[in-house]
Amino acid sequence: MAISAESIAHLRLTVSDIDRSRDFYEKVFEWPVALEVPDDADAELRQRLSFLDGGVIYRMQHGLIGLRPVASDRFDENRVGLDHLAFSLGSLAELEAAAAHLDACGVAHEDIKDIGVSYILEFRDPDNIALELVAPK
Repeated sequence: MAISAESIAHLRLTVSDIDRSRDFYEKVFEWPVALEVPDDADAELRQRLSFLDGGVIYRMQHGLIGLRPVASDRFDENRVGLDHLAFSLGSLAELEAAAAHLDACGVAHEDIKDIGVSYILEFRDPDNIALELVAPK
C-alpha cells in the first residue's frame, strides 16, 4: 500500500551563516518564529532543543520551514538534493506586490515569467538557494 502523504509538514534548509540567513528570511517572508533556543535557556532546555543545531524554525500558514547553520559551502542545484524551493501565492497581483517587496528589501530577482500554467518569480537566498514564488493563471 502506498503512503498517502498530502503535503509537506516541514522543510529545513542548511545554511552557512545563521544570522545572515535569518535576516534574509525574516525580512523577505516575515514568518513568525515557531521554535528556537532562547538566550536564557537552561541546560535541560538546550539539550531538548539540541536538534535545532543553533538554528530556527518558522511557522508558515501550512507547515514549518527551518534554517540549520552547519554548511561550509554554497548551494548548487546541479548537485544531488534540492533543485529549488517554490512558495505559492494567490494571484498575479500578489506576485507583483512580492516583486516590489523584494525590491524594497534589496533582493535581486528575475522578472515575473509566464510559464504557461502559472507565473513565477525567481530569486536566491544568501547561500544561493534557488527560490520561487508561484501564482496561478
